Amino acid sequence: MRILVVEDEPKVAAFLKQGLEESGYAVISAHDGPQGRDLALHEAPDLVMLDVVMPGMNGVEVCRAIRQGGGRMPILMLTALGTTDDKVLGLDAGADDYLVKPFEFKELLARVRSLTRRGQQEADSEPPLEYHGLLLDTQRKEAVRGGQRIPLTAKEFALLEFLLRNPGKVLSRALISERVWDIRFDTGTNVVDSYIKFLRKKVDRDFEPKLIHTRVGLGYILTAEP
Repeated sequence: MRILVVEDEPKVAAFLKQGLEESGYAVISAHDGPQGRDLALHEAPDLVMLDVVMPGMNGVEVCRAIRQGGGRMPILMLTALGTTDDKVLGLDAGADDYLVKPFEFKELLARVRSLTRRGQQEADSEPPLEYHGLLLDTQRKEAVRGGQRIPLTAKEFALLEFLLRNPGKVLSRALISERVWDIRFDTGTNVVDSYIKFLRKKVDRDFEPKLIHTRVGLGYILTAEP
């Protein structure tokens, strides 16, 4: 289970990361508001742990941006701003829970367990991703187009899911490599191009309209437009 920790104070971020990893969670870190927003929307973690006072965008703005961008994962706000008005502001922006600093780490873990259980229940009822007749059931791990089931490997499925969660957006090879393979892009490898080719054979070759397109020098885009 992956948790995104958005915290600009290095010592606090390191404390949270260490404690969560020792408790069995994988941790993704962001150190300002815009980076936290982008990682939440592109990585789709199981939970976002969000500080309020941060550079670039404050936590309330980040929370609102995540929700407006379609992010449905639980959001736990951590802040020293503990007035009722502060809490209401965060909850109105789309946060699921609010924990005031300083706090006991065992209480933080209890909140995390509660929110991730709730988030998993909601994820289990998530409808299939769909774009112009291409359906991807993230629960059954099945892809269907034109009533025909399309067999995919695990990486092909992850790549197609990433495309379907970002329709109409040009996705660079570097971004795809980072999000799907969790590696920094090496200009000497063609792994992204190879897997796009595999997907096209399965998803586009026998169907219309073609959905996976190349933007020369930029990357790839999922669109029904030629």
